[in-house]
Amino acid sequence: MSAKFYILLSVLNNQEIISKLSTIKTTIVPITLAILIGFIFYWLNFPVGWLLGPMIAGIIYAIAKGTPQPLPRVIIMLGKAIIGIATAFRFSPETISLVSTYAIPVVGCIFITAALSMLKGYLLSLWSGVSRSTGFLASIPGTASAIVAMSEELGADPIAVAILQYLRLLLVVFIMPTATIFMFPAIDQTQITTLLASGKTSIPMFGNLLIIAGCCGLGIWGGNLLRLASSAFLGSFIVGLTTLWVAPYQLQVPQWLFAVGLLLVGISIGVQFDWENARKLWKAILIDIALVIGLIIGFFGVGYAFYNLTEVDLITSLLSFTPGGLEAMIATVNELGGDAGLVLAIQLSRMLTIILVGPGLTTLILKRMKISSAATRKSKVKS
Repeated sequence: MSAKFYILLSVLNNQEIISKLSTIKTTIVPITLAILIGFIFYWLNFPVGWLLGPMIAGIIYAIAKGTPQPLPRVIIMLGKAIIGIATAFRFSPETISLVSTYAIPVVGCIFITAALSMLKGYLLSLWSGVSRSTGFLASIPGTASAIVAMSEELGADPIAVAILQYLRLLLVVFIMPTATIFMFPAIDQTQITTLLASGKTSIPMFGNLLIIAGCCGLGIWGGNLLRLASSAFLGSFIVGLTTLWVAPYQLQVPQWLFAVGLLLVGISIGVQFDWENARKLWKAILIDIALVIGLIIGFFGVGYAFYNLTEVDLITSLLSFTPGGLEAMIATVNELGGDAGLVLAIQLSRMLTIILVGPGLTTLILKRMKISSAATRKSKVKS
């Protein structure tokens, strides 16, 4: 009996080892490709090359395989955590008072961008043939995973919503940093991202990296525990900000580590591309591409208006009201030298507004449209 038990245990262990080796293999190949293409993009001085290069590498890999090839969740969580820590280094206490000072313009711009997104959803459903609920939910910027999760409950096609939300993310992450960096010359960067704090002494890089690793681990755990939107990013940002403000030392994120974070996020986004489902929705996708580009232009206009109404610099204003792609926008504003803290604060305000108001507003609009169409049909019958 014991011999059979040991044989069974041995078989299970072998299967577990094979499964782990398979997972490692399917992870190493796309990441190697991401490093190669990311280095080419970096060498060519492409905007945010360590994000866009790996993202394109992931898309190529997914298309070559024929199906999405999602990587272990820990990879994208680690990438977002690193970006969250780097963002914390640029966050300043003055940012909070600045947001409260410009509360009215911020709220006004958020509602204008929400209205543009709803208009885009209406036009998408009108021109492409997808349902109204699918069109609206596919057009809500930010928090894509939450929107997809609740789409079926709201009467939408979750597959179509997921693909169109993913398409929006791809376009925003590709167009916004590229356009912004071509519009403004990049500011010379040092090799490290540092929270400037007078009177603090630096520590050896090994100890510095250990503290950052601890912040990332604690941030990922805390973000999941509190169920924060973009939990790894926000959790690590909060933990990192707290640590950096109270630490007696001057901590730093090496530029190479920030590039690793961008690479992990980029490849994780790219490999989720679903070519087969994208082919089935080709008409909606083509129309959505045009509408998303129009939406980005509209959001640029909102950012420019915010710049004229406030004392915030133009780079920060433009990147504060983008339709999604939070980590990419933070990476871009870090590269250009804008106020990453303010961009994060406004983007989080918009994200919170979307989570609280978006689904309910979509449901209300759909009910009003159904009532209106029912009344129209009744009037036609009577006539």
